[in-house]
Amino acid sequence: MRVLLSVMAGVLLVLGLTAAPAYAANITTNPGFEDGLTGWTCSASSGATVVSSPVHGGTRALRATPQGSDLARCEQRISVRPSSSYTLSAWAQGNYVFLGATGTGGTDPQTWGSPGPAWSQLRTSFTTGASTTSVTIHLNGWYGQGAYLADDVVLDGPAGGGGTPDTQAPTVPGNVSVGGATSSSLTVTWSAATDNVGVARYEVSRDGGTPATVTGTSHQATGLNAATTYRFRVRACDAAGNCSAYSAEATGTTTTGSGGGNGLPKRVMVGYLHASFANGSGYIRMSDVPNEWDVINLAFGEPTSVTSGDIRFRQCPAAECPNVEPEADFIAAIRAKQAQGKKVLISIGGQNGQVQLTTTAARDRFVQSVAAIIDRYGLDGLDIDFEGHSLYLNPGDTNLANPTTPVIVNLISALRTLKSRYGARFVLTMAPETFFVQLGYQFYGPGPNGAADSRSASYLPVIHALRNDLTLLHVQDYNSGPIMGLDGQYHTMGGHDFHVAMTDMLLAGFPIMGNPANVFPALRQDQVAIGLPASPNAGNGFTTVAEVQKAFDCLARGTNCGTYRPRGVYPNLRGLMTWSINWDRYNGFEFSGRHRAYLNGLT
Repeated sequence: MRVLLSVMAGVLLVLGLTAAPAYAANITTNPGFEDGLTGWTCSASSGATVVSSPVHGGTRALRATPQGSDLARCEQRISVRPSSSYTLSAWAQGNYVFLGATGTGGTDPQTWGSPGPAWSQLRTSFTTGASTTSVTIHLNGWYGQGAYLADDVVLDGPAGGGGTPDTQAPTVPGNVSVGGATSSSLTVTWSAATDNVGVARYEVSRDGGTPATVTGTSHQATGLNAATTYRFRVRACDAAGNCSAYSAEATGTTTTGSGGGNGLPKRVMVGYLHASFANGSGYIRMSDVPNEWDVINLAFGEPTSVTSGDIRFRQCPAAECPNVEPEADFIAAIRAKQAQGKKVLISIGGQNGQVQLTTTAARDRFVQSVAAIIDRYGLDGLDIDFEGHSLYLNPGDTNLANPTTPVIVNLISALRTLKSRYGARFVLTMAPETFFVQLGYQFYGPGPNGAADSRSASYLPVIHALRNDLTLLHVQDYNSGPIMGLDGQYHTMGGHDFHVAMTDMLLAGFPIMGNPANVFPALRQDQVAIGLPASPNAGNGFTTVAEVQKAFDCLARGTNCGTYRPRGVYPNLRGLMTWSINWDRYNGFEFSGRHRAYLNGLT
């Protein structure tokens, strides 16, 4: 073989061609798992083991099973050379199997496959950064998708100098402090850590939650509740993926909100008030809205045309609502509610209010006209209730973090402008239908059925872009067909399992748009409320009081669960939203009375 290679190299030189550098065939330790799990580290509850059948090559292969939020990751740190090219591959079986590398010093690669019971090769590549001396390669499965098998892992490229990876973590950041308090934000600062190859990032965890990543030595936490104490801790990580221990916790308390903003209680009740129209539920004056409601959404501000961006609001005409109050009394009642700590928002859209910001001119008109409504009535913010065909994604627009479809880009820009105009006290809520949020998992994620629909994930880029400014997301868990949950099963509205499955997706995150590496990240617990009809007359999918409270128990307490088991327990789940305050009165105030008492009883 060596003679043949020499002859081939000579031929290439004679022909004037340059031979590519000859890398080691594989620099992975124990690539075929012939030595068990030697060289590999697998997550605690993965049940990772080696099996003798089926195998792709040799006599053994890896088998691991995702459990709950544990994706059954097995990983290995490998010494590499800076500024060098590598190809990573592995053979796999299973419903969903992921292969990737972290700490590369550039764009960390990840690929995936759904090979089922047949061996299939996954392959990706990357180039290391100028100071990268080690990378971590990994394999893992996905939520509720069963065990996966892997064999014959190959990392092809030059071995690192001396074959010894960087395993030394940075020092722990010091002098962590919290200040700069507003009613909705706090600023965390710390002293720089040191590391032999340099600190690549800092991770800031609030109240023990998923950390935010920053490159400097300060971080502003936004979207917080007024008059609330929060705990922060910080750790440092280097380019090789080594992370220090977390610092000691530092605490800070937001200020008390005044005249609006995000100073809402821990558990909220959100209700829509039929302010501009009449139906069979009857008109309710603002002054007669019961005290159980913390957020009152005025339904609706509506467009003068689908694409104009011009939004108008008027009180219900006296011919339709004989008991409508004069505008001066309406505004005075809003002020009285605000004095009690309630938030009153204008809700844009609704079933009949189609809004498509197809141009920048429409975007600017939207900002101007919505601001005019907020200023005229002295409102606390805005609720986006776009339904039907208001939002859509152009074919091929599948980058969650960087959408290009004009109606999405312009809406994001408009909402950011309004947020900037009114500052930290601006309340922003959204009420999408499940079709536009969770159905994106079924059509664009790992669901086995369904044809792609360009609308089914169209709210997700908007939610993602505004996640730091979003006060509440209350998806409408009604008027919906069956939706696939993270367990790979379809759930039907009207029972507690449906609400648990839909809410769990928002709080655990899920892959979308045909590429599971494109993941919709989990929202904060305090940003999520469950959306429901207030009575059987208000919409398809009415859920009884008992079933609603079973769902909330399961999510917030980890008790009273049914067949669907959420990925975690979410004690800070924010509350409930309903359509509508009017339909609640029609139904004898069952929703507001019984659920307010239930929420008040939670810690």
